[in-house]
Amino acid sequence: MSSDSFSDGAERNDSEAAVSATDPIRTKIKQAVTDVHEQTPLAQSFTNFVTINLVANAQLAAGGTAAMSYLPDDVIATAEIAGSNYINVATLLPFFKDALPEIARKLHENGKTWVLDPVAAGIGETRTFILESFRDAPPTIVRGNASEVIALDAMWGLADADSTDPTTRPAGVEAVDEVDAAIDAAKRVARHLAKHSPVGKGAVAVSGAVDLVTDGERTFRLPGGSAMMTKITGAGCSLGGVTATYLAVAEPLVAALAASLLYDRASEIAEVKSDGPGSFQVALLDALWNVTADQVAASDIIETN
Repeated sequence: MSSDSFSDGAERNDSEAAVSATDPIRTKIKQAVTDVHEQTPLAQSFTNFVTINLVANAQLAAGGTAAMSYLPDDVIATAEIAGSNYINVATLLPFFKDALPEIARKLHENGKTWVLDPVAAGIGETRTFILESFRDAPPTIVRGNASEVIALDAMWGLADADSTDPTTRPAGVEAVDEVDAAIDAAKRVARHLAKHSPVGKGAVAVSGAVDLVTDGERTFRLPGGSAMMTKITGAGCSLGGVTATYLAVAEPLVAALAASLLYDRASEIAEVKSDGPGSFQVALLDALWNVTADQVAASDIIETN
């Protein structure tokens, strides 16, 4: 769960089942968390400058290493030594219109993995131009809210012409669609990412009341998290950065699951230990550091058809 929305969760239906304790996906999640702490991988970020400090600190607290830049040549050069990369399109500056498509093309040409947070997808010509430019040189993971994922699916023209999928409208950084409305769009986007991925796989993580993660074939719901995530700036941005940290050591689906689950467990702990938004942010960073691989891997994970 990110800052995008929160509720007590959703009822499980007949098409859903808890992932067993012996499912290999849990072993992979545990290994990803362990590897990050042991390897301290570098995941660089071209991210929202309003939240850049929290993104970097969250990556460090999760066990990784951070590098932040807004210069295309610097980002492209650093990508050669980074395990993965993160692009967040939240607060745009004029030069981003040229810089971000250039960076995406170079990452694609050089076979580098990266995470995209398509913040406020659908708002403004410049933002739309940037996100549309990513279609043919796409990220390896997309992490956003339901409205953003639906908008990206539409921008990239992935739905069939006769699709009855819901339409959405932009609403700043907040979602106006429920997570369930984005399931089909998320699966299409994930399959598109995999088609162009340097590792042959992709994933989409949809943040909401109950997070959803899919690689286009397997789809999981992740209950839990804290409503306090909606009271600090940068919860979703920092989750994107930490997702890139995990992508440096794991396949896309595992990276997206591990990062989302880490945030759910850490935010629950932070809520108990905090007295308000300020202390919550500090407690969140502490919890990101202290949550164990076993705790993350033992989380409630529900697979849905």
